[in-house]
Amino acid sequence: MAVTGEAIATIKAMIVSGELKPGDRLPPEKELSERLGLSRNSLREAVKSLEIIRVLDVRRGDGTYVTSLEPRLLLEALAFVVDLHDDSSVLEIFEVRGVLEPFAAARAALVITEDQLRALSQSIASVDAAAPIESLVEHDLEFHRLISEAGGNAYLSSLIEGMSSATVRARIWRGITQDGATARTLSEHEAIVAALASGDPERAGAAVRSHVEGIDSWLRAAL
Repeated sequence: MAVTGEAIATIKAMIVSGELKPGDRLPPEKELSERLGLSRNSLREAVKSLEIIRVLDVRRGDGTYVTSLEPRLLLEALAFVVDLHDDSSVLEIFEVRGVLEPFAAARAALVITEDQLRALSQSIASVDAAAPIESLVEHDLEFHRLISEAGGNAYLSSLIEGMSSATVRARIWRGITQDGATARTLSEHEAIVAALASGDPERAGAAVRSHVEGIDSWLRAAL
């Protein structure tokens, strides 16, 4: 296993250094194993591991390529792990959201465009207090995604989206069991848009923090 780890580290170093770039094809297995001083079996295990986490793309009969290395692609493995959460670990997910999403909103407040603000307002207008819970949850996911994307950090946005999708059950549960959940959510979203429009990062971060912590507090009481 140590030898396989060494092979993974070596391939990673080749990518980090720029020797291998997104879309590049790796040298043939025999050539690469000899160059790295590794057995072909160790190299195969390393390639298999890097394929699982979407760093490499093994194309049968064609060769092995470095993927696009886009944040969304690389964070798929994390999203898979998050999807396996249980009702207690979802509390930990909300704790992490309570740290990351206010930061993302603060970033967004400094650079958000009029078009992006308009998209947020349109998302709010797409649902009302009488809308089905599923529609509210769909809006909520889109609303938070738009904010994180507006901040301009693709890794942060992908990380937040991966965690956010894992809390869908909790959001639906809240919508069904808590009186006024839809109206409260929409009101808080409007306050967040106003904070973003003000260009004040502290105000935007505080508005999102209050929103996420409100859900977290309800969930803790419900559990």
